[in-house]
Amino acid sequence: MSQVQDRVAKRSIWLRRGRRVATGLNVLVALVLASIALLFANVLSLQHFQRWDISTRNYYRLSDKTCGLIANLESPVSIVSFFQRSHVLFDDVRNLLREYEYEAVNGQGAKLSVEMLDPDRDMARTRELAKEYDVDKPNLIVVRSGSQTMQIAAKDLADYHYALDGGRSVTKKKVAFGGEQVVSSAIQSVVEAARPTVYFLTGHGEKSPADFGALNGYSGLARELKRDNIEVRSLLLAETGGVPKDCSALVIAGPSRSLSATEVSLISAFLEQHGRILLLLEPGQDTGLEPLLERWGVTLAADAVVGLTLTGRDLIVNAYGDHPVTRKLTGITSMFYSPRSVRVYHSGSVDGEDVAEDKPQVTVLAESTGQSWAEFNLEQQPPQFDEGVDELGPWPVAVALEKGPIGGIDVELVPTRMVVIGDADFVANGALRTGVGGNLDFFLSSLNWLLEREALLAISPKTPGELRPDMSRRQWQLAYLIVLAGIPMLFGAVGVIVHLSRQQ
Repeated sequence: MSQVQDRVAKRSIWLRRGRRVATGLNVLVALVLASIALLFANVLSLQHFQRWDISTRNYYRLSDKTCGLIANLESPVSIVSFFQRSHVLFDDVRNLLREYEYEAVNGQGAKLSVEMLDPDRDMARTRELAKEYDVDKPNLIVVRSGSQTMQIAAKDLADYHYALDGGRSVTKKKVAFGGEQVVSSAIQSVVEAARPTVYFLTGHGEKSPADFGALNGYSGLARELKRDNIEVRSLLLAETGGVPKDCSALVIAGPSRSLSATEVSLISAFLEQHGRILLLLEPGQDTGLEPLLERWGVTLAADAVVGLTLTGRDLIVNAYGDHPVTRKLTGITSMFYSPRSVRVYHSGSVDGEDVAEDKPQVTVLAESTGQSWAEFNLEQQPPQFDEGVDELGPWPVAVALEKGPIGGIDVELVPTRMVVIGDADFVANGALRTGVGGNLDFFLSSLNWLLEREALLAISPKTPGELRPDMSRRQWQLAYLIVLAGIPMLFGAVGVIVHLSRQQ
């Protein structure tokens, strides 16, 4: 009897073992089949997928203008991001460019490619593309179409609010992200058939874009202009006999010799044909352009505006006028080097009377503080305020002038524009290498306004949202205690209950 029982027991054990093995095999097969099904589902989802934006603010959703721009591209455009993961805008840039990439893939035959690199990880690919696109620093976006290239720096992608933190330090808070506007504008710019051509006047000791010197060289500025998809050329009026027809803007940077009456007439004729001129004029120099500027409503004084700085010759400016040139310079300091004052005759009205519509409209772009003064003794070292001779500030050091068509006559005419800055050293190679202030921003913004490139696409920047529960201080303290002590105590109590139930 015992032998029969032993056989039955052994058989029961083998049956149980067999069932466990069968159950295990069944589970294993089910897991394998589920994994295969999941793999096929992922492969199919990569080829056929749909996305829905369920957010309430549409922070990264592209506008209809951008979607139309991508869908109607006639030539291939590539976007390459060189943003480091540690940068504060890395997530914003990555998510935005993913939207561009999705729109390009989703749009049938869209000629847009997007590549995102981390310079700290993708070193080999970064070196390859950095050499190809002339990139010498991280945290920027490059947009290219054919031979046309534009570089977008991180500072151009967002607007910030600066505030004193308890009077000790300055805090910077992002208030708007304008990445879509900047990237889409760059795309539209590089696919345009016409590339702006900017001429630098030569022959009078001007600062040259081909000069690599620290004091008088503008080679660094020329490089920035080429990165901004602008053609840079030199102009000698004695050879050409006039401003070339393909001149989008003429830059006259710090002439140390006076222009002849014939040359001034040629420049005046260029202005009358709706030309665009950027003047950077040094103190103590008669340029021959003074009568022309007086007809436009400004005069150049024989002074140098100085302030209370370590050297006395550096002028820190952070007071800007309300103008498209200075709209993005809020909170940014520019540094000029003994600029001459650019004084305004009229700005829309004279002695309370309206100026005729065909008169130039003059807007102050930058001016000194009340602690500065106009120094008329340029040889005095260091400069000192002399009562009865020098004049206390504030004084304008940069102005914008615009003369449009008379209303109701020909609205198709483009306006004539000019920017006059009382300093040419502030964007020389030496000044740009120091990296102090927003000098380059000020120059490029002025030039882009002259070229009418300040806003290629009217896309509003996105404002980051903040989720702030409407709670009193007592409610915040209660929530803090619940998170800090209540939730851990709850899990502890559950553990004690489970432990006691198992012992019973």
